[in-house]
Amino acid sequence: MSQVLDKPVPVDASTARSGGSGSERAARRRAVLEWIAVHALGVAAALFFTLPFVFVVLTSLMSDQQALTRDLVPNTWEWGNYRQVLDTPGFLTWWRNTLLYAGLGTVLTVVSSVPVAYALAKFRFRGRNLALMLVISMMMLPPQVVVIPMYLFWAKQLDLSGSLWPLIVPMAFGDAFSIFLLRQFLTTIPNEYLDAARVDGCGELRTLLRVVLPMAKPGIAAVALFQFFYAWNDYFGPQIYASENPAAWTLSYGLESFKGAHHTDWNLTMAATVLVMAPVILVFFFAQKAFVEGVTLTGVKG
Repeated sequence: MSQVLDKPVPVDASTARSGGSGSERAARRRAVLEWIAVHALGVAAALFFTLPFVFVVLTSLMSDQQALTRDLVPNTWEWGNYRQVLDTPGFLTWWRNTLLYAGLGTVLTVVSSVPVAYALAKFRFRGRNLALMLVISMMMLPPQVVVIPMYLFWAKQLDLSGSLWPLIVPMAFGDAFSIFLLRQFLTTIPNEYLDAARVDGCGELRTLLRVVLPMAKPGIAAVALFQFFYAWNDYFGPQIYASENPAAWTLSYGLESFKGAHHTDWNLTMAATVLVMAPVILVFFFAQKAFVEGVTLTGVKG
């Protein structure tokens, strides 16, 4: 009797095969549905961010009459709109001023912020945590709080109003956000590399230039792009210091004047907008890998 009970019950092979294939089909179907859902959300998000830019580009290529209609595609592609914008008095001057402000400001910010971030990340000295807290507190301070005393200093004491130098010179003394971001990135660099360089006879400056900087390229690229985008799109600063001198206007401030002069010519306004956005888009397109890597690795350790 016990032998009969202990004897295994045979299972139909076709039933096992059908059950197994059914679970596999359900798993494949679930994987396909997940793939469709994820890519559908990705396409929707891409369209959400891309369509406004496409609308601006298409409108910039329309004629004066069509730009005021509901048409979405130009009947005739008016490439001359861009030439007309570039021929506007002062537009190329705004370009030159913006390149000076963004380019020189970015270089000064990186050069002045890297040594401070290196000291806060790798040196052990009394008051280091206090210095880091001061940097973080400066990030929390709204720029509007100090705009009046800063304006009085640059405009009244140094007589630099009507120029961009009150915006460029302070970048030579570091930026709180750039210092903090670089400090967080530099903490991810193992100290063993620095110790090996010191054993080989490198001083701190040589260690920074030969060891730290090559390994910190992604973090430096992220800081440089953040600063470049900020300076390129800055409207508040040029309005405070350069509004009285049209020869010192930047693109962000000059575009507001251009829009006021061509408030009914939407095609020209959109063409000017595209010319202002194009350099930023190109810079990010070619540097996005280093930018994303720098931002991603910043919060790994710290």
